[in-house]
Amino acid sequence: MKETILLIGHGSRDVDGNEEIEDFADYWRQKRPDLDIEVCFIEFADVLVPDGLKKAAKKAKRVIAMPLILNAAGHVKMEIPGFIKQAREKHPKVTFVTGRHLGLDEKVLKLLRRRLHSAMAAMDMPDPKSTGVVVLGRGASDMDANGNIAKMARWLYETTRHELVEYAFTGVTYPRLESAVNRLVRLGATQVIVVPYYLFTGRLIKRIQRQVERIKGQYPTIPMGLAGYLGIHDLLIEVVEQRLEEAKRGEVLECDGCKFREIAEEHHDHHHHH
Repeated sequence: MKETILLIGHGSRDVDGNEEIEDFADYWRQKRPDLDIEVCFIEFADVLVPDGLKKAAKKAKRVIAMPLILNAAGHVKMEIPGFIKQAREKHPKVTFVTGRHLGLDEKVLKLLRRRLHSAMAAMDMPDPKSTGVVVLGRGASDMDANGNIAKMARWLYETTRHELVEYAFTGVTYPRLESAVNRLVRLGATQVIVVPYYLFTGRLIKRIQRQVERIKGQYPTIPMGLAGYLGIHDLLIEVVEQRLEEAKRGEVLECDGCKFREIAEEHHDHHHHH
């Protein structure tokens, strides 16, 4: 059976962010030339999900849609399953499978720790016990998605020697970065490192860079570092391939065909739960 893997990126108004997702796909193709890998985006790009599904359906009997997204909020729970439903109606002879998003995974945690370690090295390896860490993620109107960022911060605390670990969001919900840094300083942090919990670059990553520079001026006696975002890495490839194998075994995105999603969609509600 001819099979196509359709990577679904979020999409960014910043062209660098979309190009990095394309570069990720190219990197994966080099490692797995046996796979037919295509790319589309939820928004802010030329090839959006409906077009990506249509293109994949023209050349494959089975399409496995893979959300290249860390946390499941409205886009993953509502929009992607909706697009898949439409594709099944338009292409009844093609099988469409929706894999799970990346989600909480120990390989992602390991990569996050590597980014933190690199930032620590850039600051000449200060004492981790007095080095505050802010895990900074994309905020959402979905409580589960926000809770997963808090959980990743807890995982980081559990698996490092850092005693001062906070989480914050770049938008939609709270706390924001300034509040998290203020809390760490009041708790006794002698230096602070911000760790973006983001896959690729984009407007928000560049905004974070500006925010950190501004906060440095607010705390002139507290050294402040900014870790790199997750980026293209073999550990991410491993997580994507794990999700791909799960999809092939039938472990698919729970919201695909979920009756609660369809009810929530009718009421324009992103907060549906199983």
